[in-house]
Formats: sequence, C-alpha cells, structure tokens
Amino acid sequence: MSAANDKTPHPRTQAVHHGSRRSQYGEMAEAIFLTQGFVYDSAEAAEARFHHAGPDEFIYARYGNPTSRMFEDRIAALEGTEDAFATASGMAAVNGALFAMCKPGDHVVAARALFGSCLYVLELLARFGVEVSYVDGTDLEQWRTAIRPGTRAVFFETVSNPTLEVIDLRAVADLAHAAGATVVVDNVFATPVFSRAVEQGADVVVYSATKHMDGGGRALAGVICGTRHFVREVVEPYLKHTGGAISPFHAWIMLNGLQTMDLRVRAQAESAAAVAAALHGHPRLSRVIYPGLPDHPQHQLAMAQMGSGGTMIAFEVAGGKDAAFAVLNRLRIIRISNNLGDAKSIATHPATTTHQRLSDADKAHLGITPGLVRLSVGLEDARDLIDDLVQALG
Repeated sequence: MSAANDKTPHPRTQAVHHGSRRSQYGEMAEAIFLTQGFVYDSAEAAEARFHHAGPDEFIYARYGNPTSRMFEDRIAALEGTEDAFATASGMAAVNGALFAMCKPGDHVVAARALFGSCLYVLELLARFGVEVSYVDGTDLEQWRTAIRPGTRAVFFETVSNPTLEVIDLRAVADLAHAAGATVVVDNVFATPVFSRAVEQGADVVVYSATKHMDGGGRALAGVICGTRHFVREVVEPYLKHTGGAISPFHAWIMLNGLQTMDLRVRAQAESAAAVAAALHGHPRLSRVIYPGLPDHPQHQLAMAQMGSGGTMIAFEVAGGKDAAFAVLNRLRIIRISNNLGDAKSIATHPATTTHQRLSDADKAHLGITPGLVRLSVGLEDARDLIDDLVQALG
C-alpha cells in the first residue's frame, strides 16, 4: 500500500488496507486461499522454491499461505515490527515464541501474574532444562535481582490477567537489555490499539488474536511479532515443523476483524471506564480494579504506557465465592464465559476457571480471591451494562 507524499498512514487506515494481496480477478475483499499445497511450473521451480521461497511464493499451508501472510503483514505494520508469524491460537504463539528461542541450560525470568496456560508453558520449559525464575512483575527490584548476565529472556503480560497489574515495560526492558536478554511480552489486555510495546522496549510481542482482533468470538488465532530474523529464522522453523500455524480461514476472519478493531476497542474502553466508575465504591464490592481509575496502583504508568484503562475490569464481591457466583448467576445481559475482548460483555470467575490450576497460596499471593470477578466489557450500551451489574449486585 502506498500513501500520498510517502506519509505513513494512520493505524486505522493500515488496519483496513495494509498487506493486501489481490489475485488476477481483482477482488475487493481479501480472498481466502483454502489450499494446503501449491503447484510449481517445473521440478526445477519446486527445487528453487524449497531452497529459497520469496515473499509471495508458498510451499505448504503449514509454512505459509497468501491469506495468512496478509494477516501477518497487517498486524506487523500495526505493531511496528518488521515481521509476524500467525499461529493457530494465542497459546501457540506463547509456546512458539519461548520454545523456539530457548534450549536446556538457558535462564528465563517471568512475572508470576500470568494466565494459567502461560504458567503451564513455563513449567514445560523447566521440564526441558530451562531455568525459570519468577518475580512480582510490578517490583523492579525483584527484576533487577533475578535478571543476570546470560539470562535468555524475560516474559510477562504488560497488563496481567486477571488482576490488571501494569508492568513498567520500559524499565524492565532496560534491565533485560543490559544483561543481553530478549524481552517477550504478552500484550493481549493492552491490545494493538493502545500498545506501544516495541517503542517502549519489547523485542517480541505475542497476542491471542482470538480476543480483540477477532472481536466476535468466532475463531482461535495468535500471532508473534518481532524482527524479521527472529520471526523467519527462529520462530518459523519451529512452528512450521511442529504444526502451530494458523488456518487460512481463521486468518481471513482476523483480517476482517482488524478492519474494525480500532473503533471497537476504543468504544469498549470508553464503556469500561464508565462501568468501573459506576461500580467504584459499591457497598457489595471490596474493591474495583481498573487501570483507568485514579486509585489503581499503576494508574499513572497505565496512562503513560497505554493512554487508556483498556477494556478489562476486575472486581471483588464481598462474601467470597458464593457471593460472586450469586452475582454472576443474576446477570441478564453480561454472559458467563472465559473468553475476553468480545463484542459481547463477558464475566469470568478466575479462581474456579482460568486460574483454577494454581494453589490456594499462589492465588492469594496474586490477589485472585474467591470473590474476584473478571469483566470483559463489550459493545453494549454502557448504561445497560451498569444497570445489569447494579441489579445483579443488589
């Protein structure tokens, strides 16, 4: 895509146009190339392509596909990285980014506050001989102590799931880079709309595209963004041989989701701010956690790092699990599910679902209490969501 006067287009424009590939038919909408293989003009052409495939030359859908490549090019442009590799799910992205770069004897430092499946991937790394050290993500002194010369990578969620801690990306990146470590961040809660992760020091950014990129709860997908060397020389060989690549159909869904992502996410974040403000101080709630609220411990950092409180809220219902379940079961508009970033608002009880594998001690340490509810704010009218929550709490 070219732009007038060679000016870089606004991200909203890139999300609609960047990386488009049109066939000889000149289709307006992105095409779905539902094929697992590709035809060569000759045996010599096949040999040449296997030796070195160009950017628009494909071998097998597990290696790459025109629809998948459009999605990769578009999200790389939005994220500000040289390249990207699309995966079958967000966890395939986390697994691919970490396993592709680590070997037995390497050292990884990770934040404790992570999605349960991310913690499982780190457990797998440890089984294969990678030393993993855990720190409280918001404590820079713990990062400083844990990172050492030879540390291979640091890994954390820029905004933690589900307690919405905001980690100082630039400060941790400076500590990691001083030791020669690669900074890998899961940026799902920050979203590509509010993210400036690479500008702030991230080397590798992973997403579950299932969330805000799709936005409609339709399909699984993930993506790894980074330098061209990391994506094509480190990540791609691992994922193409282990089978973690995205399907062309799901890549097509994500492409269509990207076109409206900026509008959707900004509207969701605006509603989330209104909902959080309305819940704040409610007598049935022990606490309301939202980075956009002034009393959030990292409020100023969140505003500097993202410029928004995001689309996610957490709140603790007084009375523990039974009280939280009672509130969830009284909701009329907001649905109970474990996804997030959907057009529909979704409530989750992390202690018994997404983080149920953690010990009670670990849950307590991370603030995942029996009364905690995670709320992903959708595209419904904010007043309707507030009314729904108030009647459920009442």
